[in-house]
Amino acid sequence: MIDFDDVCYAYDGEPVLRHASFHIKKGETVVLRGPNGAGKSTLLRMLNGLIYPELGTYQFCGTEITAAKMREHRYAKWFHQQMGFVWQNPDAQLFCGSVAEELAFGPEQMGLSTAEVKSRVEDALELLGLAHLRGRAPYTLSGGEKKKTAIASILTMNPSIWTFDEPLSALDEKSQAWLCDFLQALKDAGKTLIIATHDVSLASTLADKTLTIHADHSVELSA
Repeated sequence: MIDFDDVCYAYDGEPVLRHASFHIKKGETVVLRGPNGAGKSTLLRMLNGLIYPELGTYQFCGTEITAAKMREHRYAKWFHQQMGFVWQNPDAQLFCGSVAEELAFGPEQMGLSTAEVKSRVEDALELLGLAHLRGRAPYTLSGGEKKKTAIASILTMNPSIWTFDEPLSALDEKSQAWLCDFLQALKDAGKTLIIATHDVSLASTLADKTLTIHADHSVELSA
C-alpha cells in the first residue's frame, strides 16, 4: 500500500530524512518513533502528499506521489479521501466558523449529497460527544474538544489510512483514555494507522510494527 524507496529530504540543505526505505501493508498499525527534530512530522507530511521526496520515490497503491501527480485534481481528491491526517496542534487544522461546518467541509469537497453530508456529520457529532458544541467556533473550545473536533473532521471523510502526530499531547487523562480506545476501535475496524508518539504504553498496545527515525535521520522499520 505504502512504499518508500531510498527517500531523502532536506530543509535548507540540512538532511531530515536519509535513504528511507520501507513498506506498510493495508490494515497495519505502525508507530513512528524518534527524538524531537528527527523528522517524524516531516515524514507524516510526506505521507499525506504535502511535501515530496527530493531523492527516491514514494508510491501509494502503486502510484508515485509527486508534485505533478498531486496537481491532477481528480487524483488528489481521491488521495485525500484515502489519507486522513490529525495534526499535533488542532489549531493548525481547524478553520471553519463552527464545529458542524468543520465536520461537513471534507464530505462537501468529496461531492457527496447534502443528505449524506448531514448524515455523516450527525453520526460523528454523536460518536464523539460533540453534538452540544455543533454551533461553537472551534477557537472557543478546550484543548480536548479541539482534538475531538479535528478527529471528527477526518472521521466524516472515512479514510482507509489515518495518520496522527503526537495524538495524546496536551490532553488530560480522561481524554487520553478516550483517544486510546478510539485508536483501538480504528485498528479493530481494519484501518491502517500511522502514529507518531512518544507514549510507550500506546506504542506497545497498538503497534504491529515500529518505524524509527534515528538522530542521524536514518529510518528503520521493525516488527
